[in-house]
Amino acid sequence: MSLTLRPFDPTRGRWIPWVFAGMMLIVVAVNGVLIFSAVHSFTGTTTGAAYDRGRAYNHVIAEAERQAALGWTGRASLAAGRLEVSVTDREGHPVPGRLQGLLHRPLDGRSVPLEFTALAAGGWSAPAAPPAAGQWEARLTLTDAAGRHLDIRQRVIAP
Repeated sequence: MSLTLRPFDPTRGRWIPWVFAGMMLIVVAVNGVLIFSAVHSFTGTTTGAAYDRGRAYNHVIAEAERQAALGWTGRASLAAGRLEVSVTDREGHPVPGRLQGLLHRPLDGRSVPLEFTALAAGGWSAPAAPPAAGQWEARLTLTDAAGRHLDIRQRVIAP
């Protein structure tokens, strides 16, 4: 068996540099799409005036401590087209007062105002017909006769 050498053919491997160039063009195109998507979608800001809110965080902590010192506990439930709310103190006694608030949908920012009627001391009810099923947040404020207030934030599920 003898080994024969073929003569060099310069046209035989011409396609190889084009493969490398094509692959680099694909990488550049994909990176371009990702850069465009990153720049034109999420701004990176999750809340407006984030710096100012961060500087005022001590006020947020002080308000949370003030509300914790009250010892009031609020509970909200959504069923049969009504939002039922009850508020009790440390000893389990109902806390009377005026309740106002709304249902807020965290997903798209829609809000539904609520008109509460007092059922008994420490209990309220409001008709609530959220326009979409899913998770909603009850954002409520109870103010008692002495002017003390409790902010209630509780997630509820609308059928």
